Order: sequence, then C-alpha cells, then structure tokens
Amino acid sequence: MGDEVVRLTAWARGTVQGVGFRWWVRARALELGLVGSATNLRDGRVEVVAEGPRTDCERLLELLRGQGTPGRVSGVTEWWTESRGDLSGFVER
Repeated sequence: MGDEVVRLTAWARGTVQGVGFRWWVRARALELGLVGSATNLRDGRVEVVAEGPRTDCERLLELLRGQGTPGRVSGVTEWWTESRGDLSGFVER
C-alpha cells in the first residue's frame, strides 16, 4: 500500500509567505522524488500539491508539520486523491 501512487493536496497556514517556504517545500519534495507545486494563495496560505508513492507523500506531510520549516506553520490541512499523472517536476507559483 505504501507504494501506491497518490496525490496529496495540503494547505499550510501561518507565516508561510515571504519566508522561503515554497522553495523549502520544493527542495524537500524533490529530495523525496515527488512531482507537483507549491503555490501562494491570496488568503496567506500555501497550497502544496504532490504526487508520488504514498509513503513519500506522507513523509512530505510530516515535514510540513515539523519544526524545521521556514516561517511558522500553525496548521496543515490535507486531502488525498488518486494520482492524475499530469504533473512533472516541482514548481513554485
């Protein structure tokens, strides 16, 4: 089950814009071999979309909720769906 390819959409809230958070997410996702994006939202959150093996997406989610992020993450909401296979690389928007 850990090798199942999934799509994780996560919304990080707190002080996550203007602090290098998206760059940090991109670096962690690429280290894990994930594809997707990290996007600033108008309401101050960052939306992270990542596709890859479930275990690697779960690890990224742990990192988003951990103490080592730039800025200050006050919470992360997650949504899991089937992989669409329409992503390549990892971009910041």
